[in-house]
Amino acid sequence: MCVDVGCGRGADVLTLAKRVGPTGHVWGLDLTEVMLDVARARAAEQGLAQAHFAQCPLEHLALPDATADWVLSNCALNHATDKAAVWREIARILKPGARFAVSDIYAVEPIEERYRTDPEAIAECWAGAVPKDEVLAHVAAAGLVEVQIVEERTPYKKAAATLASFTLVGRKPQRR
Repeated sequence: MCVDVGCGRGADVLTLAKRVGPTGHVWGLDLTEVMLDVARARAAEQGLAQAHFAQCPLEHLALPDATADWVLSNCALNHATDKAAVWREIARILKPGARFAVSDIYAVEPIEERYRTDPEAIAECWAGAVPKDEVLAHVAAAGLVEVQIVEERTPYKKAAATLASFTLVGRKPQRR
């Protein structure tokens, strides 16, 4: 089973659903019911019964422990208030030995506190960015291993922030 954390309108879920075929399962999880309604409609239009969607906060993923073979996320985790909790949840739902691939942004310089709740900064998707070291510390604290940065972009300015994007891959350790 594949899981897209912060799936939005479900584009990655639909792509994966075609790859896993009719006997596979792909879950898209998102906080916004309106986005999930769009995703469900798109899956129905394409006849992808193996695409499933659930509304939940990223800090409390709506799946049982150790059920995911693969977790992905594309620029959604920076929106979470408790990023450490999101990484613990990713680790919780992964099966032992299962993998993750997460692309997101990080703050090259700390974001000023006044922007954390600024509607414009939130809408521009940078208000919640944290430094790369903080992201990596959350991943390590969640117990995920073999973590690698497989892609990292040159920093760029966006309003009052200096940001960069990167893609992390790794896995949950096997049981001992």
